[in-house]
Amino acid sequence: MKKNSKIYIAGHRGLVGSAIYRTLVKAGHTNFCLANSTELDLRDANAVDNFFTEHQPEYVFLAAAKVGGILANNNYPVEFLLENMKIQNNVIETAFRHKVEKLLFLGSSCIYPKLAPQPIQEESLLAGYLEPTNEAYAIAKIAGIKLCQAHHAQHGCRFISVMPTNLYGIGDNYHPENSHVLPALLRRFHEAKESNADEVVIWGTGRPLREFMFADDLGAACVFLMEHYDEPDIINVGTGEEITILELAKLIADVVKFNGKIALDSSKPDGTPRKLMDSSRLHSLGFYHQTDLKEGLRVTYRDFLKNESVHATRVA
Repeated sequence: MKKNSKIYIAGHRGLVGSAIYRTLVKAGHTNFCLANSTELDLRDANAVDNFFTEHQPEYVFLAAAKVGGILANNNYPVEFLLENMKIQNNVIETAFRHKVEKLLFLGSSCIYPKLAPQPIQEESLLAGYLEPTNEAYAIAKIAGIKLCQAHHAQHGCRFISVMPTNLYGIGDNYHPENSHVLPALLRRFHEAKESNADEVVIWGTGRPLREFMFADDLGAACVFLMEHYDEPDIINVGTGEEITILELAKLIADVVKFNGKIALDSSKPDGTPRKLMDSSRLHSLGFYHQTDLKEGLRVTYRDFLKNESVHATRVA
């Protein structure tokens, strides 16, 4: 990408999209065409085509998606499947018709089988059953990956697919029903501290292992891959470090300065028992994350406090 290349970030106000935007701005890029969800409904094929016709983007980062945690995925599988399919199909197909130079599609670590060998390699895709609690979202993302690969094979398009691990960071979603585990826990511990609660209850046994990456590190990885990776094979983006949910809860409690008890509700589902990404393919290209978990949590909590009235009510 040249500094003046026309860049479109679908979902530029979301957790990942805003991180990509910050990375590009820091690198000196100035030529963006951006639209929020009220200005451009990505589920509307005609609206997407009109947007591309007007702005003619050269590079596209597809970071827009309907996202949420276990509860939201369980309650709204139809919306997670259909809305994500519409968004990605419209953007990918329109990018093809308008002959963009390159497109980067953001997938998710949940595309991999529930019991995939750990750390999860890219080759594990479609090698087993999905985790039922987020199956609809995963299937939509897998379809997006396959569409990008099909365009590469059939038309020679430079469409690449990136699989990030669990993310957190600036501008995260803290909605009580639709947020992921880390922001949900951060909000819960903050509210417990503010109300002087004696304890915070977390779902499950606390034993599942998870990997978390600061969103700005992913943003940097996406820009790096846009400039240095052209293969149709998916590529993982993670830290290579994991932590139990209980250990994460204790770390968040320390950052928030909540001094009460942490209780476990083992009647609630754990989800996937372990999920660690094998990011050796990314590392072999020369990219590594920069932000450790505790420092990332401090930055994230400061952002939460700065924008608490917005974050606490945001719906994914």
